[in-house]
Amino acid sequence: MKRGSHPTALSVALLCLSVSPAAAQQATTLTVFAAASLTEPFSRLGKTFEQSHPGTTVRFNFAGSQQLVLQIQQGAKADVFASADERMMQIAKDSGLVEGEPVVFAENVLVVIVPRANPAGIKRLQDLSRSGVKVVIAAEAVPAGKYTRQMLEKLATQLGYGPQIGQQVLANVASYEDNVKGVVAKVQLGEADAGVVYRSDVTGPGAAQVGVLPIPAAANVIALYPIAVIRRSAFPQMAQAFVELVGSATGQAELKKSGFMAVEPTGQLSQ
Repeated sequence: MKRGSHPTALSVALLCLSVSPAAAQQATTLTVFAAASLTEPFSRLGKTFEQSHPGTTVRFNFAGSQQLVLQIQQGAKADVFASADERMMQIAKDSGLVEGEPVVFAENVLVVIVPRANPAGIKRLQDLSRSGVKVVIAAEAVPAGKYTRQMLEKLATQLGYGPQIGQQVLANVASYEDNVKGVVAKVQLGEADAGVVYRSDVTGPGAAQVGVLPIPAAANVIALYPIAVIRRSAFPQMAQAFVELVGSATGQAELKKSGFMAVEPTGQLSQ
């Protein structure tokens, strides 16, 4: 059409016919807010979802679960929320932000990581309480931070660790991070002698940059990951389809690949 000319009825009709349903779907963007520890498996699942839903783009916002809830409360656009603990999902639910009942789709456990060179010579968990050792953990408001404190409390009751180990380790904390990826980064860069992260955080490409110390099962904490559709989602059916993908055999396989423990969806949060 030339500049300054006016469209005829025929040209308008032809233009409308040229916009196919597939083209209309190209503008569809599904926004998923997910805990930072889910970055690797969810990024892969996002690509899988896009392949099975032509014209759809999955956009992720990965951060600490507490940050994500706050953003949604403040009106941020989101279609799906996946949390690293039930507490943050319960806050979202109590705030009327989610549709239906959240489901738990994965479990995780904690490990201690040290720089590959291990300059502080940390070989056992007791070494975290030595004077001068720099430890980095997630902030208390972050699910990983909450789990870390629970683990330290349980560790203090185990034979061979001493009742003061939790307080001693916390006294060595050099910084508190807003999400678990921040903990991983500081240890990888050698800015800390040790950090507490999820097992899933040391299964990807960055695993070669750190050493891993397991935490005894009796002192460890099982992290539960729930997911839900956001009530004000512009694409509720598509959001539900993504939730179902996460809980499917394909989704569970991706989670296991990243070090998570897959679970059968419970259909509800624990009370």
